[in-house]
Amino acid sequence: QVQLVESGGGLVESGGSLRLSCTASRGSLMDAYAIGWFRRSPKKEREGLSCISRIDDSTYYGESVKGRFTISRDSSRNTVYLQMNSLLPEDTATYHCATVTNFHSATDHWIYGYWGPGTQVTVSS
Repeated sequence: QVQLVESGGGLVESGGSLRLSCTASRGSLMDAYAIGWFRRSPKKEREGLSCISRIDDSTYYGESVKGRFTISRDSSRNTVYLQMNSLLPEDTATYHCATVTNFHSATDHWIYGYWGPGTQVTVSS
């Protein structure tokens, strides 16, 4: 069983950037079929943001973050990143990384296996 841990959240002004990291405190991220990021906020229980495939590093993005967020992975560090640029107040949420068992473009229909406790991102206006 893999245990995931997120880091890199914080308070940032609108228009700013943050880079989130996802590592495995137990197990290997690189064994998962795909790794994704989703967020939770009072406005939306769970919103799929981005996902990266272990097979060929192909990626998918949700419409709300496309062009602003970039997902990547570093196998040597057993880490997946989410670079977030041009942040908006509506991006305020708790961000989670997770293993994804069905890698496809429908972000709201990803099936998550394991996920971490999350890291808080707050964007001030």
